[in-house]
Amino acid sequence: MNPLPVDSVLAPLRAALEQGANAVLQAPPGSGKTTRVPLALAHEPWLAGRRIVILEPRRLAARAAAIYMAEMLHQTVGETVGYRMRRDTKVSPQTRIEVVTEGVLTRMLQSDPLLEAVGLLVFDEFHERSLHADLGLALALHARLLVRPDLRLLVMSATLDAGPVSALLGNAPVISAHGRSFPVETRYRPVREGVPLEQAVALAVVTALNEEPGDVLVFLPGTPEIRRVAERLDHEGLGSGVALFSLYGDLSPEAQAAAIRPSPAGDRKVVLATSIAQTSLTIEGVRVVIDAGLARTSRFSPRTGMARLVTVPVSVAAADQRRGRAGRVAPGVCYRLWAEQLDAVRKAHDTPEILDADLAPLALELALAGIHDPGELRWLDPPPAATLGRARQLLEELGALDSAGRATLHGRRIAPLGVHPRLAHMLMQGAELGFGRVAADLAAILTERDPLRGVLGVDADIRTRLDALRRDDARMPGATRHRLRIESQRLRAAVGGRRAGGSEATGDIETAGMLLALAYPDRIGQRRPGASQRFLLRNGQGASFADPQTMGEADFIVAAELDGDVRESRIFLAAPVTLSDVLELYRDQVTVHQTVEWDAA
Repeated sequence: MNPLPVDSVLAPLRAALEQGANAVLQAPPGSGKTTRVPLALAHEPWLAGRRIVILEPRRLAARAAAIYMAEMLHQTVGETVGYRMRRDTKVSPQTRIEVVTEGVLTRMLQSDPLLEAVGLLVFDEFHERSLHADLGLALALHARLLVRPDLRLLVMSATLDAGPVSALLGNAPVISAHGRSFPVETRYRPVREGVPLEQAVALAVVTALNEEPGDVLVFLPGTPEIRRVAERLDHEGLGSGVALFSLYGDLSPEAQAAAIRPSPAGDRKVVLATSIAQTSLTIEGVRVVIDAGLARTSRFSPRTGMARLVTVPVSVAAADQRRGRAGRVAPGVCYRLWAEQLDAVRKAHDTPEILDADLAPLALELALAGIHDPGELRWLDPPPAATLGRARQLLEELGALDSAGRATLHGRRIAPLGVHPRLAHMLMQGAELGFGRVAADLAAILTERDPLRGVLGVDADIRTRLDALRRDDARMPGATRHRLRIESQRLRAAVGGRRAGGSEATGDIETAGMLLALAYPDRIGQRRPGASQRFLLRNGQGASFADPQTMGEADFIVAAELDGDVRESRIFLAAPVTLSDVLELYRDQVTVHQTVEWDAA
């Protein structure tokens, strides 16, 4: 194997884990920490035949890491090295190194709190501070304290401040590996006012291809921007010998592999990526990075009870990580599409997800673990009390928690489904009502971004998506349709339904509103008197359609996706629902208020 920077610290890392229980490894992207460290530790005596489990925040990185390690051992994935993630698992009784994604680790900790078969838990790319990583580390520390003092914990990161993590792990030793990188020249090319982002990015790509050698990696905030830039570059043409790829989480594994595969000799490529390419992944041959300086993240408001996707400037640490991708194989160039003076006002690090996210999944996991007070666990950042309180209120409304905050039988049944508690509740109730297939289709659609977003002429009615999923509608990409159908089948099987459609469980897309009301009881909306397109939701929030919709004339709707604006939310996905359905589901929650007013006239 070719030497990598992390090789120089393997000996002190071995010593630290042999002498103590925990360690922190700081190593920049490309140093080899994700793949070299597990292989180096696999035969340590203190493992005593137990497995190494590595938490990898992103599916693409988890799969790529497992494949690479297996290749290093001249094996196929699923032998000594395997991976486990939603919809894709390759492990065997021989597996000793297992790469898992975040929800999988949470389920492992809940189903087997002792983790008897695990000797080392590795939290990779911990600087991303995802909700599941924070919860996983808190539960693992709790297990160590109570029943597994021999369980080793290793936190690995590229940019995280190691001091607080070391303190959380009982003053664990911090081991640092210095990266192997080439100088990267930074060029600031701010986007002129009024110029669309896709136009500025496309121009930067053409400029980079003309001015610099090597492949080009472009960072964009999300898939809509990737599609618009790709369309523009396709229209303008990149020239012979230059291939264009996209890279984001919802792509098929084959498409993702094609994007990170080295270009053939003499050819070049341009990769349009989200933050997925910021860490964990190595895209060989990249000499140029073009950074739009933006990322898309979810922000939850306890006041409205809704999360919304917002586009924000990336932090200094994230921008530096992106720039470093240009200096992996040779000197490189980074084009930053903002003014240099804006660097001074950027946040140093990204905000941990636990401080901004919807905490309903976390609240359910804590209840399942028998933890009512989150103060019983050790956190880098404890969950905010207001957000956690709102999450528990929702779970009680869904019947997942009782009035004392304990997990109910229903809560224990919905937790393993691997989707948000709202959708899991809808799946269970929908199956009991005989509409298992349409409930699973809805859940599959709602676990991802709107599959028809950005398609001209498509309304906000979720029944349009259900219809496109059922038929071979050209407006929905075939790969997306296939992925959603597989997920729908998985969810049906998980709640006990048949994998193929059956007449008794197929239901009708007209039940969509009733089923959504099960998942979003707080977002049932009544049309405002005398107003078209405007609704008052049960949670007290106003909401309206941005463009006139047929649904805008309905008396009642259920809003599945909104932007969460505190003044009046815009509705992106919804379905009409009848008053009789609402009363059938929630008659015991309907209250009648009598108002008496004096009319002086």
